[in-house]
Amino acid sequence: MNKEMAVNAVRILSADMIEKANSGHPGLPLGAAPAAYELWANHMSHNPADPDWMNRDRFILSAGHGSAMLYSLLHLFGYGDLRMEDLKQFRQFGSLTPGHPEYRHTAGVEATTGPLGAGLGMAVGMAAAEKHLAAKFNRDGYPVFDHYTYAMCGDGCLMEGISSEVMSLAGTLGLGKLIVLYDSNCITIEGNTDLAFTEDVSGRFEAFGFQTLEVGDGTDLEEIGRAIAAAKAERDKPSFIKIRTEIGYGVPKKQGKPCAHGEPLGEDNVKALRKSLGWQQEEAFFVPDEVYAHYRELSVNGSRKQAEWEDMFVKYGCEYPRLKAELDSYYDENAAQSLLEDKTYWECEEKAEATRNISGKILNYIKDKVPNLVGGSADLGPSNKTVMNGEGDFSAEEPEGRNIHFGVRELGMAAVANGMLLHGGLKVYTATFFVFVDYMKPMLRLSSLMGIPSISVLSHDSIGVGEDGPTHEPVEQLAMLRSMPNMHVFRPADERETKAAWFSAVTSLCTPTCLVLSRQALPYVGGDAEGALRGGYVLKYEKGDEIDAVLLASGSEVGVAVEAAGLLEKDGIDVRVVSMPCLDIFEEQDEEYKESVLPGRVRKRVVIEAGSSLCWGKYAGIDGGYVTVDCFGASAPAGQLFEKFGFTAQNVAGKVKKMI
Repeated sequence: MNKEMAVNAVRILSADMIEKANSGHPGLPLGAAPAAYELWANHMSHNPADPDWMNRDRFILSAGHGSAMLYSLLHLFGYGDLRMEDLKQFRQFGSLTPGHPEYRHTAGVEATTGPLGAGLGMAVGMAAAEKHLAAKFNRDGYPVFDHYTYAMCGDGCLMEGISSEVMSLAGTLGLGKLIVLYDSNCITIEGNTDLAFTEDVSGRFEAFGFQTLEVGDGTDLEEIGRAIAAAKAERDKPSFIKIRTEIGYGVPKKQGKPCAHGEPLGEDNVKALRKSLGWQQEEAFFVPDEVYAHYRELSVNGSRKQAEWEDMFVKYGCEYPRLKAELDSYYDENAAQSLLEDKTYWECEEKAEATRNISGKILNYIKDKVPNLVGGSADLGPSNKTVMNGEGDFSAEEPEGRNIHFGVRELGMAAVANGMLLHGGLKVYTATFFVFVDYMKPMLRLSSLMGIPSISVLSHDSIGVGEDGPTHEPVEQLAMLRSMPNMHVFRPADERETKAAWFSAVTSLCTPTCLVLSRQALPYVGGDAEGALRGGYVLKYEKGDEIDAVLLASGSEVGVAVEAAGLLEKDGIDVRVVSMPCLDIFEEQDEEYKESVLPGRVRKRVVIEAGSSLCWGKYAGIDGGYVTVDCFGASAPAGQLFEKFGFTAQNVAGKVKKMI
């Protein structure tokens, strides 16, 4: 069987899937199928029988709208029993073939892609993880971690700003086993790329520190193969392969035109495609046995490679038993649970201190308890308190370092962290000022969607930033993050709550965590770790049998609530103070617990938080009151701002009195 027939099987299946769904993007699959086939068939180390093989090469389709091509490849190679019936359910509810690739949904999909450029960032993270783990665990003759990361992107991915952020970092870090394949068809939805994209893309990547290669004919398998081989041979710098293709290849009325990008071809054009490609079978979704036999043979090669690696890995364990045991602990998802029984970890100094400072101390304690924890900041490590002392800096020359300098690249940083987590074997944190989480949000959304436990340390959490003014004072960011499904947003009030937040973060298996921390010192309020781990709890109970009002607060405002409760008690008003470090986890508790903390019968409630009131309505209720910030703040010393915006015990007490 000739290889052209194997390539055309990918094209035909993709076209049939999109036609049946009456929805999808045929342009990329038709143009990029030869490059994808050549890579998967002759250069990638992968085993369809074991999609999670630790040393497999990774393939990320950054241009995720071309998912039909990926599903066709997965089916033909025999991944996860992805049946023909699954291809027929392309883009349908509950199918294994959703509109864009989704991690943990379809076997063989390494990352959820769709937002253009995101896949490039995650590919950088995967390559960085491989480089770090190889430096840590490989020994002469034992290449335990020795695999490539391939990303296929299009013009749109490279127009998005994230591509520059992450590719610049990849070049700086010397990620020599990262290979980017650029499906260059010069067409976007609105027309020719000359409308908005005339730069020398290869020149940009050369400036980033990449080896740049070019394939003039995207249908020439031998030329594509030579370029990939040259990319693999360059180990000191990442490689960028520009592959000239034609969008909608094989469809005379659409080839090379914008209309080929994102709409079904139509019945007549699908027939024309079959004729143009010399595909003899007119029946939709029919693949000849000889094609399946060819792909099965390729799959056997992958199984053989894994078997050879496993033989080496057994010998590695015998010669380096301590390293093997440490490596096993890196992949033990429950290893960090031991912190729960660590009495030293939970001890507190019981003094006023900024939660960012407390967090820094915690990080430097748990780094020895969680040795696979790596991470860093967007050029704010000293201020975020996110530097791990004595652990070295991850770099091209020192890949075993645990401190990662992401540079001023918040969006790229979050994407790279996602990729490191997706690779496996590492726990990863990132950090910046809380207001700049706006830049991170699209990639945090992917963390939540994929169910991977990224950790974001976000300091300078409120108008407490003070003199830096409204541009640096986060007011709506808490509401934004709390609105995201599968996201835990912790805003701790003191040392014990901060320790609970970190414990929750490093032990989470499928939920990202944001640690929102203060710049200014906060009073020690006697927080309860067990209560904090349930998201909310009663910090101060009422003295009598009846509750006159409930004060709800998080973070720096919990101390204000406690002080206000003391003032009210002097006036004979009995209030309960509820600390709510994580609304998201509180919502996960059973109704009995939530009722014990916030009795439904008590309708006089006041929310106190230096942020938007938007996410508090369900707790405040129709009769509730708010001491919040629903404007953009101001520039002044922090203490003055808190007073001006009403975050004083006297103001809170006065609001309760008016309510009663």
